[in-house]
Amino acid sequence: MPDKPRLTREQIAHRAAMELPDGAYVNLGWGIPNLIADYLPKNVEVYFHSENGILGMGRRARPGEEDYDLVDAMKVPVTLIPGASFFHQADAHLMSRGGHLDVAVLGGFQVSEKGDLANWKIPGAKGSGGIGGAMDIAAGAKKLIVCMEHTTREGSPKIVRQCTYPLTGLACVDTLVTDLAVIDVKPEGLILREIASGWDIEGLQKLTGAPLMSLGRAPEIKFL
Repeated sequence: MPDKPRLTREQIAHRAAMELPDGAYVNLGWGIPNLIADYLPKNVEVYFHSENGILGMGRRARPGEEDYDLVDAMKVPVTLIPGASFFHQADAHLMSRGGHLDVAVLGGFQVSEKGDLANWKIPGAKGSGGIGGAMDIAAGAKKLIVCMEHTTREGSPKIVRQCTYPLTGLACVDTLVTDLAVIDVKPEGLILREIASGWDIEGLQKLTGAPLMSLGRAPEIKFL
């Protein structure tokens, strides 16, 4: 694989946080998305939703702030913003299924060129296989952002023409934020919006299993 810099997991989360509009109701999935609350721009207020029954979740609790009666769906201690509320887990899932989430940010194992998402099971892999609420969230959110590494540890593309892993949702992904690029999923295909420093579209295409399109020269990924 090319020996070029890639974004860290924290940088992926930081860039994804910049996609969240002010006043939005947002669900954060496991993995990289769970880091996003720490990188929300100061001029943006977002109401983070957790499927274990919180609306108005803040950043992760820092050392010494932990309250293990106040955790997110990953059982990570979190904070609250003013006006936060608690409710039954069933009501939290009704919010997801009822189309009340403006944005959801999930991790991914594979994303197809049509925006299909596979993020709950890698066949044959130990420790994967729990679908949880991902299908409801992927189908119910008005916009779906996926955060993931661009390739597997072995270097295989995670952005593909057609998913080969069990699907979470069909044509549900709107935007991808990877360690190499920001990509929008459009009816005409995958549109490269931004690219990591030191990379060009030719090098990126070699690590992508579906065609990429660019509306002119893609700018370098920047952070607020």
